Amino acid sequence: MNNPGSFADEFRKVKESEHYETINSVGKHNNVSESTTNQPSTSGAKQSPVKPASFSGVLVNNKQRGNPLLKSIVNVPWEYSDDILPDYVMGRTTCALFLSLRYHMLKPDYIYNRVKSLGKLYELRILLLQIDVKEPHTALKQLTKMCLVAELTLMLAWTSEEAGKLIETYKIFENKPPDLIMEKAEADDYSKVANALTTIRAVNKTDAALLLSTFGSLENICKASLTTLALCPGFAQHKATQLYNTLHKPFLKQKTKEEDSQLNK
Repeated sequence: MNNPGSFADEFRKVKESEHYETINSVGKHNNVSESTTNQPSTSGAKQSPVKPASFSGVLVNNKQRGNPLLKSIVNVPWEYSDDILPDYVMGRTTCALFLSLRYHMLKPDYIYNRVKSLGKLYELRILLLQIDVKEPHTALKQLTKMCLVAELTLMLAWTSEEAGKLIETYKIFENKPPDLIMEKAEADDYSKVANALTTIRAVNKTDAALLLSTFGSLENICKASLTTLALCPGFAQHKATQLYNTLHKPFLKQKTKEEDSQLNK
């Protein structure tokens, strides 16, 4: 029986065996796993964009030099910047990528790489698409799907002037409340009933005011006969018939005898 050698000799043999490689790789894997689990996860969360310089206007990526839409941005200041990933930054949380549909059809991978590099930066991310081809429908479907997956807002412009005005408008309304575009709810009951009556195709606002002043309430209008409605000033037989039918016809279409017989077969 051979005498065992020194510790160094025996350890050298272990290092040269296949078992050491297996153990070493497992140890490295565990170290990587532990270091990864100790770090906070950022997947699925919106990352904060790179803070631009103290400039109150639109920041334009240097890659957009020569874009004709810049000539249409006249109501807000803008300047070129090397520190932004998107093409345009209209606020701390708003950015835009510009794409010509003609260019997209020549190089379809371009926009996908740009969106991938943008990652989760910015909350409002706009894809500003200029329609400059005759048949845009197929490409539009593909880009719409991409925008849904990448959480982009797709905005269309048919000219460079329209594209520039869209960038400008986003900047102008950066800190504006949404009151301007929100529906204004009517406060009083009279206005609500008048608006409800004007949803009938034949009835306009003047007709609604006349009906309410004549009958006093919506209940009385519903109870009025066709002849009574036709006697109202400004109401011809055709308009009175449309109003009467709308108020008295059932909401669900009644099945005919032929339809019932076909269903029973």
